Amino acid sequence: MRGPVRRAAVLPVGAGLAVAAALLLIGTVTDSSASCPRTASAHTSGTGAAARTVAVTSASGATVAAPRARRPALVLTWTDLDGNPISLAAFRGEVVVLNVWGSWCAPCRAEADDLALLSGEVRGAGVRFLGINTRDRDRDAARSFVRAHGLDFPSLHDPTGALLLRFPPEVLNPQTIPSTLVVDREGRVAVAIGGAVSAGRLKPLIDRVAAEG
Repeated sequence: MRGPVRRAAVLPVGAGLAVAAALLLIGTVTDSSASCPRTASAHTSGTGAAARTVAVTSASGATVAAPRARRPALVLTWTDLDGNPISLAAFRGEVVVLNVWGSWCAPCRAEADDLALLSGEVRGAGVRFLGINTRDRDRDAARSFVRAHGLDFPSLHDPTGALLLRFPPEVLNPQTIPSTLVVDREGRVAVAIGGAVSAGRLKPLIDRVAAEG
């Protein structure tokens, strides 16, 4: 005799769409050993197009999103650690590596020397690094970090974390520090990484995006 017929579970329409959307994401991974989680306010704008197409992944599992799946990065106009205005739009036509860090964050210190080295290596390929210094209310502490690690790229100063909260959390989780985004020459997010990253893992991803022309 045949056993009882098992029926596939039927999800409500809304849940089915959520599952389908999740399958399109690169994959959300939290790596507590390589990041400094910090409490942040609730995010209110995670329904944007970028949130549906690029998700934060760990450095070990990072991939480059297909160009057709990318959406524009956040339009950023902010001030750096010296109070000078910087706009992400000014980097259009170049690949931008956007790194979130804090002087209080041990994994940030661990990756900083690699980022300093890598930023110089890839500059000739039209790649620029831009930092977001977060939750350092004391600019002097942030500047000391920059000097100690030889970071020769500018960093936006985000002492309250307000700037991070403007990103869709699926792209840049404000509670995962450090985080790194690779933005292509058309201003679209191609790679999103939560947690510390080494030059050996990050450079192949940058090279792939830079080779797109």
